[in-house]
Amino acid sequence: MLAHDVSEGAGAGAPAVKSGLDRLAAGEGPRLRDVPVALLCHPASVTAELEHATVVMSRIGARVVSLLGPEHGLDAAAQDMEVVGGEAPRAAIPAYSLYGETFASLSPTPEMFHGAAWLVIDLQDIGSRYYTYVWTAVLAAEVALQAGVRVLILDRPNPIGGTPDQIEGGGIAANEESFVGLHDVAVRHGMTLGELARMAILERGRVEAELLEVLQCAGWQRSMLFFETGLPWVMPSPNMPTMGAALVYPGQCLLEGTNLSEGRGTTRPFELFGAPWLEGQALAAALLADDAALPGLQVRPVGFKPMFQKFAGRRCGGVQLHVREPGAVRSLRTSWAVLRATWRLGQGAMRWRTEPYEFVADRPAIDLLAGGPWLREAIEAQTSLAEMTASQEPGRAAFVARRRKFLLYPE
Repeated sequence: MLAHDVSEGAGAGAPAVKSGLDRLAAGEGPRLRDVPVALLCHPASVTAELEHATVVMSRIGARVVSLLGPEHGLDAAAQDMEVVGGEAPRAAIPAYSLYGETFASLSPTPEMFHGAAWLVIDLQDIGSRYYTYVWTAVLAAEVALQAGVRVLILDRPNPIGGTPDQIEGGGIAANEESFVGLHDVAVRHGMTLGELARMAILERGRVEAELLEVLQCAGWQRSMLFFETGLPWVMPSPNMPTMGAALVYPGQCLLEGTNLSEGRGTTRPFELFGAPWLEGQALAAALLADDAALPGLQVRPVGFKPMFQKFAGRRCGGVQLHVREPGAVRSLRTSWAVLRATWRLGQGAMRWRTEPYEFVADRPAIDLLAGGPWLREAIEAQTSLAEMTASQEPGRAAFVARRRKFLLYPE
């Protein structure tokens, strides 16, 4: 399976999978005709025919009284960690941002529901705990449930699969929770947004969840990758243009905690990465020298010039990650190898991010992403990949066991 295959949209014929929104559009799920609804959505909230959730709601007779947008905004035009101000009303419907200047802005107020009987959530997750949409869903659902508003999550496939062997990384250490990990889950968690949101809400125990409902996907199997679902790929955020980017994201997002460019400002974010002080040939050779570093992937030395964010307008040396066997990709292991190699090759040039990150200023960003200081310490000590993997296995195994009772689709 070559890299271009994982980036294609839906093919000919009926999709193998129906999303929760597709099922709602077909008349399944709770009756919402003439019911006031608050809708948390974004551009990827579409049916297999690319009909947006707002259109579906109108067609089935629901009365959308409020629109809520996650990070990046209702139209996903804002870049990462860019404050989204008050959303402009859409067709006279009040609209609100759930990504402002403070952590408190991440949760709606009850007034934002405008008397809705249901909060309907339709967001496409990517399958990694750093990706913030699931935490927006959890926070919004908790506020709604506490206010007596019913919650309906329209489920969608995990685009990078959901079998136990696809789960990567350990959990989050005590007091290391943040908006890139609001609850203790593995880095690559292998759950759908509906499963994970329900698990977090129930385990956090801050509200009674009997008013929470998940309208499951039909036809999704845990081993499926997104290109096998037949559903169209719509960018859920500005730097997730392809499924190839999604496959490498669980590891490559760690680069946000460093002064390496993770490829933002290029047409291949997360697949391209590097820095002005790196030499692509040396980095590629270092990664290729470790047989365990590149499962399902191939590397190619590159030079690139980001047009915005880190090193904007400057030439960077680095590599591109090419997906060769999508089902074999384990990007967390790859990115640990990347950090080990760049720390060594940089000879002091590589740094950990010290600026505030996702509303946290008192801890390094890499610690928030890794779930504690262990990864930063391991990279600086040049700990082997085998030792790093072994150190995280107890947490990974505990999560695999803990999640079982929350799964909505068979293992």
